[in-house]
Amino acid sequence: MPDLEDLYREIILDHYRNPRNRGELDTPPAVRAEGFNPLCGDEVIVYVRLANGVIDDIKVGGQGCSISQASASMMSATVIGRTTEELHRLNRAFKSMMSIEPDPDDLPPINGNGADIKLGDLEALKGVVKFPVRIKCATLSWHTLTQALEEAQTSA
Repeated sequence: MPDLEDLYREIILDHYRNPRNRGELDTPPAVRAEGFNPLCGDEVIVYVRLANGVIDDIKVGGQGCSISQASASMMSATVIGRTTEELHRLNRAFKSMMSIEPDPDDLPPINGNGADIKLGDLEALKGVVKFPVRIKCATLSWHTLTQALEEAQTSA
């Protein structure tokens, strides 16, 4: 599987070098949340704007290792246009892949029509589980997005 590992490495490096949805949104109407990993210094800033329960726009910022920043880029590209319900399922599926949540097969499908949960580029991060200390790097953006969504839903 060296070819697959090389492909995953290239996907991670592409998102790190060319991050998607990098920047800021005006707050309000967007909500800003900041996540920090004191063990390694990774920082992720998430700006999210909701419209009728859908992630209307998302921007990410911060600094840190290639895993944390690539994960934030991949996450932002995956969740834009999704409902908060879909996001929660994606979040759980991603964390399951990172071995910190229940298996996504135990979850109802995202679209309610039997479709599997597709993680897209995020699947390139599944090799991170071989390095437990890096799991926090990969999941930091998801924890930060969850924080932003909770704030957005309580202020709505």
